[in-house]
Amino acid sequence: MTGKKAGSAASFVPEGADLAALRRAAASCEGCHLHAPATQTVFGAGPPDARLVLVGEQPGDVEDREGEPFVGPAGRLLDKALAETGLDRAGVYLTNAVKHFKFEERGKRRIHKSPARGEVVACLPWLEAELAQVEPDLVVCLGATAAKAVLGTSSKVTEQRGRLQHVGEQAVIATVHPSAILRAPDRDEAYRGFVADLRVVHDHLYAST
Repeated sequence: MTGKKAGSAASFVPEGADLAALRRAAASCEGCHLHAPATQTVFGAGPPDARLVLVGEQPGDVEDREGEPFVGPAGRLLDKALAETGLDRAGVYLTNAVKHFKFEERGKRRIHKSPARGEVVACLPWLEAELAQVEPDLVVCLGATAAKAVLGTSSKVTEQRGRLQHVGEQAVIATVHPSAILRAPDRDEAYRGFVADLRVVHDHLYAST
């Protein structure tokens, strides 16, 4: 591929590639400046024919080191909620709107920083390619960054969470990101709300079978 455009992953995405080829290509993506400080690209993971795709914001510190999505504290909370609502993580495709960890260093710690809109837009071709390959029955956006990437910049999770929406023919439900629950003043209440949203996800998926 030639003519790589600054500020976009578009020309790094191989046309017509399956998920395995997309993952290999993403490993060398330099579509935005976030690739430089990150340990590695954290691409999506899960079955290529998954009915459900969960989209988060970006990998965290643990994900950046291990190279897989949702394997840190937020991922463990997500696993608990999925199990509680009868959704098998093994059958879910998990990914993020942004594939590199954005952070600032404080001593020996790397502190998460939310990606800017331009960074989300730069990385969007990867997410679009993933969704085109998986063709899920339902996409769940975890948090505002994912919701704005999939549903558009006017999306507001606080107003739309747990409601079935459509982007073209794609069914979408937005909810909070598990990391927001870990930061919530009342974690139990925040967790109950998250589980309620995932029950809507479960009911939608199994009502359509």
